[in-house]
Amino acid sequence: MAREEKPYRVYRGGRAKGKVPTVRPARVRSHDGRDELAEYRGPGTATPRRPHWGRRVAIALGLIVLFLVVWGVLGWLSVSHGVSDANKRLAPDAKAVLTKQSGLLVSHSSTILMLGTDNSNLASRAGDMHSDSIMLMRTDPSHHRLYYLSIPRDIQVPIPGHGTQKINAAFQLGGPQLALETIHGFTGLDINHVVVVNFGDFKDLIDALGGIDVNVPKPIRSNRFDCPYATQARCQQWPGWRFEKGEQHMGGQRALIYSRIRENMLDPAETDVTRGARQQAVIDAVTSKLASISTFFKLPFDGSSYVKPLTTDLSTSQLIQLGWVKFRASSGNAVHCRLGGDLGGGGTGSPSEDNPATLAMFLGKSAPQPPTDPFGPGCVTGHTLQ
Repeated sequence: MAREEKPYRVYRGGRAKGKVPTVRPARVRSHDGRDELAEYRGPGTATPRRPHWGRRVAIALGLIVLFLVVWGVLGWLSVSHGVSDANKRLAPDAKAVLTKQSGLLVSHSSTILMLGTDNSNLASRAGDMHSDSIMLMRTDPSHHRLYYLSIPRDIQVPIPGHGTQKINAAFQLGGPQLALETIHGFTGLDINHVVVVNFGDFKDLIDALGGIDVNVPKPIRSNRFDCPYATQARCQQWPGWRFEKGEQHMGGQRALIYSRIRENMLDPAETDVTRGARQQAVIDAVTSKLASISTFFKLPFDGSSYVKPLTTDLSTSQLIQLGWVKFRASSGNAVHCRLGGDLGGGGTGSPSEDNPATLAMFLGKSAPQPPTDPFGPGCVTGHTLQ
């Protein structure tokens, strides 16, 4: 009887005797819906795996994070160059009178003085360095809220070493340092940072941002200041600047005109206090645009130009933190305040007796209450004072 050959298995090292392993072909679904046996292609041939969607998502997210980090670093470098110049423009004596910031801006409250200077191109006013806009901004990161306090420039206050004068004269007499000392003495508020905004260059910043959106509360027709025409005869025929009621998109030049309007021929009751409210609205719109996502993606290209109109002690890190605080704060939750005084026709400019109560509202110690007269102090929530 012939010797029976036993089945064998094939291994890399040769063949070995034993039972042939049973391989069961997989069952697959055919195009007509019936189950069929898949073709067996022999040992060692595995069905190709499809990539996991989770891995694809993880790779995509990783690339996005990497892009944001690289873009953020490039934006930081661009902004820091401009911030370095802005820091150099602020005299050391002004930095010395600031109250040291307690903790990070993203987690601790901070009070920032914002001074707007609007130098005229006229030779007769070349040396005029009054601060046309005086505003304090207080951050409240824990409640995602911002507080704004406008100070009318014609209020009469004691200026250290110069007697009692209009508060905007402090900047003319002693620059940011004297302005800080005067405003601290008048309000009793500790000021952590200062930002001086040159409105002449402000229009370039607004253009670099792609314009801003401003809500104009009432129609405006101004007097004939900053006539856009070359001849005096044409300027005499020109009726003045016009602004319709409602939200409007403004480029740099138009936003600057809006903030400069002193007289509204359609509403003679408007005052310099109203002008301050317009400037507050423009500054608020600019800071909102600076803190927007669209601006983040422009930082590597335009970051340095964004701080060109500024003179400040704020570092690059602090400016970015401030932008984050502004980004997280709700505009509908913002509190807009102003101080008041005897500023009407023939008024003495003396401060209102109710200013301390408004300062308490600005500090969040009491609920906002609106002004009771056109020159009175008070606060409102969600929109600027008019």
